[in-house]
Amino acid sequence: MRLSLCSALLLLSVPATAQSLAPETAATAAALRDSAMQGTRAFEIVRSLTLETGPRPAGSAGDRAAVEWGVRKLKELGFQNVRAEKVTVPHWVRGAESGEIVSPWPQPVILAALGGSVGTPEGGIEAEVVQVPDVAALEGMDAVTAARVKGKIVFINRRMERAKDGSGYGPAVAGRGRGAIAAGKLGAAAVLIRSVGTDNNRTPHTGAMRYEDGVPRIPAAALSNPDADTLEGQLGIAEKSGKPVVFRLKLGAHLLPDGESANVIGEIPGREKPEEIVLLGGHLDSWDLGTGAIDDGAGCAIMIEAARRIGELPQHPRRTVRVILFANEEFGLSGGRAYAEKYAADLPRHILAGESDFGSGRVWQADSRVAPEALPLFDEIAKLLAPIGVERGDNESGGGADLSPLAPAGVPVVGLSQDGTWYFDWHHTANDTLDKIDARDLDQNVAAWAALAYAVAEMPGNFGKAPEPAPRR
Repeated sequence: MRLSLCSALLLLSVPATAQSLAPETAATAAALRDSAMQGTRAFEIVRSLTLETGPRPAGSAGDRAAVEWGVRKLKELGFQNVRAEKVTVPHWVRGAESGEIVSPWPQPVILAALGGSVGTPEGGIEAEVVQVPDVAALEGMDAVTAARVKGKIVFINRRMERAKDGSGYGPAVAGRGRGAIAAGKLGAAAVLIRSVGTDNNRTPHTGAMRYEDGVPRIPAAALSNPDADTLEGQLGIAEKSGKPVVFRLKLGAHLLPDGESANVIGEIPGREKPEEIVLLGGHLDSWDLGTGAIDDGAGCAIMIEAARRIGELPQHPRRTVRVILFANEEFGLSGGRAYAEKYAADLPRHILAGESDFGSGRVWQADSRVAPEALPLFDEIAKLLAPIGVERGDNESGGGADLSPLAPAGVPVVGLSQDGTWYFDWHHTANDTLDKIDARDLDQNVAAWAALAYAVAEMPGNFGKAPEPAPRR
C-alpha cells in the first residue's frame, strides 16, 4: 500500500505537460495521417470556395458570400455548433488605376494600388521619380538629401529573394508597409514600390500599407516586377544623361464606411473535456485581384478537412476541435482581434492553436511555441509527422497572423511550415487562382494537421503556458 501511495503521489507531482501519448492515441493519429495521404476532399472544398464566392476583400459582396458559404459548408460536412460571429471590418475599394512613364521615353506600366491607399486627384499626379534601394534608406536620409524628395514620386526598388521558408518576404515587405509614411514625412507626392513577389510576370502584388497620424497621406502603388525593371532601367540611363524621369499615376482607391463580416466557426465537440479547445484556423477573406485560392482558400480547406476527418472517427477525441475561418486577416486582423476579445475568459482552456496561411505547398517542418517543460511531449507528437516528410523545427513559432492576438494569454501554438518556394510568385496577385494548387499537396497538409490535432485533442496532458513570442523580424 505504501508503494502504491508513493507511486500515486509521484504521478501527481509530475506536471501535466510531461505526460506521454498512449499507444492507441498514436495509432489513431497515424491512421488518420495515412488515410489522408490516400486522398481527401480538401481540393473539392477550396474549389467550391473560389468558384462560388470569387475575390473576398473585407466588407465586399464577395466577403459576405464567403461567410454564407462557410456556414453552409461546415453544416454540410457535419460540424456542430456552427455559427457566424459578427466582426466589423474596414471596406477599401480599389477603383480604376493606371500608370505611365511620361518622359524621357514614354510607355505605360502595369501597377496596383496598395491596400488602404488613398487615391490621386482626378487628373492624377505627374512628377519626377526619385529612386531609393529600400525604405530604410528613405527613413535615414539627412536633411540635405531629403530635400530632393519633396514633391517627387519616390520609387522603392527593393527586390524580393526566393526562399523555401519565405524568409525573403520580411525585408522586402517593409517598403510596402512603411513606405508611404516615410515618403510622406519628406513631402513626397506619391510612392511606388517594386512588387513584393518573386515572379517576373506583369501581375503586380498588392497588400496592406499603413499611414500614421500627423503625416500626409500620399498615394501608394506597386509596379509589376517587369515594369519595375523598366523604370529602374530608364532611371539608370537618365541619370547618366542628366534627364529626369517623369511618371504619371492615377488611382481611384478610396475607403467606404466600415462593413460587417464574420468569423465562421464549427466544432467537433470533445467527448470528455468539450470546454478545452484545439483551434485550427485559416482566413476567409482575400485580396480583390485573384480568387484567393492559395491565400487563404487552401488553408481554410486544409483545416476544414482535417477536422472533418477527426469528426468521422467512431469516437471523438477528449477535447473539442474548433475550426475558425477568420474575417479580414489581410487588412487589419479584425477577426483575430475579435476572437481574442470575445473568448478572453476561455483562452486558458485553449490547449493549442494553429493556422494554415502559406498556400498549398507541402509541409516540411513542425515548429511550436509551448512551455519549455512541454517540449518532450510536443517532440513526441511531431514524430508522428516524420513519415510524410515533416522534420522537427524550433520552439519559436508565431502560429499565424490571426493567432497573434492570443499571444498575451500564453496560448500554445504550432506552425506547420509549408514549402513556399513558389508562393510569392502568386501571392496577392491576379494569379492567385485554383490552378496553382496541387490536390496531392493539400492531402499531405491535411494528413499532418489531422494527425497532430487528434493527438493533441486526445492526449492526457497539456502544453502549459507559452512563452512570449520573439520580436517579429
